[in-house]
Amino acid sequence: MNSHSTREALLQRARVWAAEDPDPQTQQELLDLLAGLENPDASLEELEDRFTGTLEFGTAGLRAALGAGPMRMNRVVVRRTAAGLAQFLATKAGSTYVPRVVVGYDARHNSLEFAQDSAAVFTAHGFETFLMPSALPTPVLAFAVRHLHADCGVMVTASHNPPQDNGYKVYLGGRVVTDAGQGAQIVSPLDQEIAAAIDYSTPLSSIELADSGWTVLPGKGEDDDVAATYARAVADAVAQKVTDETSDKSLPIVLTPLHGVGGETMESVLRGAGFTNLHVVQEQSAPDPDFPTVTFPNPEEAGAIDMALELADRVDAALVIANDPDADRCAVAIKSTDGWRMLRGDELGSVLGNFLATSLGDSAEDAVFANSIVSSRRLAGIAAAHNIAHSNTLTGFKWISRVPGLTFGYEEALGYCVAPELVRDKDGISAGLLVAEIAARRHAQGENLQQDLDDLDLKYGLYATDQLSVRVSSLDLIGAMMGRIRTQAPESLGGSPVDSVIDLSLPGGDLPPTDGILFATADDTRVIIRPSGTEPKLKCYLEVHLSADAPGTLDEQRLAAHERLAAVRNDVSEALGL
Repeated sequence: MNSHSTREALLQRARVWAAEDPDPQTQQELLDLLAGLENPDASLEELEDRFTGTLEFGTAGLRAALGAGPMRMNRVVVRRTAAGLAQFLATKAGSTYVPRVVVGYDARHNSLEFAQDSAAVFTAHGFETFLMPSALPTPVLAFAVRHLHADCGVMVTASHNPPQDNGYKVYLGGRVVTDAGQGAQIVSPLDQEIAAAIDYSTPLSSIELADSGWTVLPGKGEDDDVAATYARAVADAVAQKVTDETSDKSLPIVLTPLHGVGGETMESVLRGAGFTNLHVVQEQSAPDPDFPTVTFPNPEEAGAIDMALELADRVDAALVIANDPDADRCAVAIKSTDGWRMLRGDELGSVLGNFLATSLGDSAEDAVFANSIVSSRRLAGIAAAHNIAHSNTLTGFKWISRVPGLTFGYEEALGYCVAPELVRDKDGISAGLLVAEIAARRHAQGENLQQDLDDLDLKYGLYATDQLSVRVSSLDLIGAMMGRIRTQAPESLGGSPVDSVIDLSLPGGDLPPTDGILFATADDTRVIIRPSGTEPKLKCYLEVHLSADAPGTLDEQRLAAHERLAAVRNDVSEALGL
């Protein structure tokens, strides 16, 4: 095919897309782009970026920038994805039952439209379809999947991604999944089966849409309000895990939902549990898809919770709790001698895990703890000390939530599952409530969560973690860096010889193959390098361990660990050619 015919074929695909696009905004966006290409010498780069290929449907569902074309998130892509998912569910159900689906959405641009289009497709297929009454947190949708015994759940969200993104997350349950993954996110090979059912070539007009017929679930002020039902269930579940120790629930707490949909639910859960001295960052309290006060709506990012920390200083708070925009993650900040400090995900995971392990008592023998392989190794030590079974999983809650008998699970990226009987996913609301309960007990003694960390370091040794993330403009660069580290592995890290190198992509290990490399050194340093599954990043997870009988005070040990981490970070950067 010559260059002229190639150009014309691309333009024709775009014209066909624009003609059937049901969204006037993305339709006009594409028409404007086509108008600018009337000059035969105009660059096709932007059009090629939108129309070369299709979004890959995987274990994270879909996530991409909003816009026209098969490589963007838009109503055409969503309708075709919903139709493919419906075909998958119909095949699974056969003639034995009518699939039940529940659809949720956050407050991002086009989330409501994507959810309504999905509901219209599922209803047209004859499914029993439920739509959330308003923009609500992802954990509420994950709860509803189990609560309603749904066969499938769809959550329209891009979680903590930038404002221009949106996504489509799929859960399976009911009669489709009968194992420990009941109500959890999809994993392989189910994601591949769904992807195979999505037909990007079919005319959009061939996808049937119902004008009505789905059920909008009860909302605020109504009987059986789904968010209120979730809140009560969370309060009851956490109350059962909390012992009758002395606590002071008058501690001042600052909350921020970072312009997301978790604010009202988080505040309701805390107030219902007796925490009434709450201070919400008003500038960030209402859902806003543009996230105007933050550069990046992720509490892990530098500066994201600055407004919360400023408010905490003004009201002399004892604790800061931040949720990401869809409230499936929870970040916590505490006061230290140097001011406010946000706890790392591994630190909070250890605090939560230790509290739950201690409170289990005689039932510990039936409990199971789990964390992703890139998270700290300390939870395994806590579990062993309490005779609790422990499991390492691949990265992502889709794996953690599927661990049979799961009692508690976490991942270092601020994701915690403290009530798996309710939500088989990370849940920033229930985690936030349990953190507040632990902090209230410390507050009654004139302490904060730092005492929990001190106690853990003294008992299990000091586990210090850090992360090196490399954001790239091209995914090819990630492949090049992974190739370099595989062929030119470092001989030492932080001054300690590398004892073992494990290529996690090879079969035969304890976990299913995944693209990643694990390095372990003689002084018990561990480094894992892997591509991100949701962003154009290469991620390096660093952990050093000082034994419980290491010389010096905790302050001296922490300084030593910090210096060792810095040296390891430099060695990893050099090995990657940065």
